[in-house]
Amino acid sequence: MAAPPNFEEGQSTYRPPKFNGQYYGWWKIRMHDFIMAEDSELWDVICDGPFVLLKVVGEGKRTIPKTRKEYNDADQKAIEKNFKAKKILVCGIRPDEYNRILACESAKEI
Repeated sequence: MAAPPNFEEGQSTYRPPKFNGQYYGWWKIRMHDFIMAEDSELWDVICDGPFVLLKVVGEGKRTIPKTRKEYNDADQKAIEKNFKAKKILVCGIRPDEYNRILACESAKEI
């Protein structure tokens, strides 16, 4: 896929590619590669949704979501994946697009 004409953004390995409202296919491939290079589990969070941490209650027949106070270190790291993915996606869009995703709580929703 050819680069868009008059592409002014500098290439950076530290910043996600910025979507300019055009050439979505080109931006999508670049964003996928950027996310995979950061952490391949982030792509899973974007595609499959965030980790829902559950606990078993009663006699093992019912599960309910854990509260934040019940998270251990591994749980916290799993939850942070969603926030890291959201941050990368938000940094890759323009401010006028941000209003469209403002209420999204997960990277998958974005």
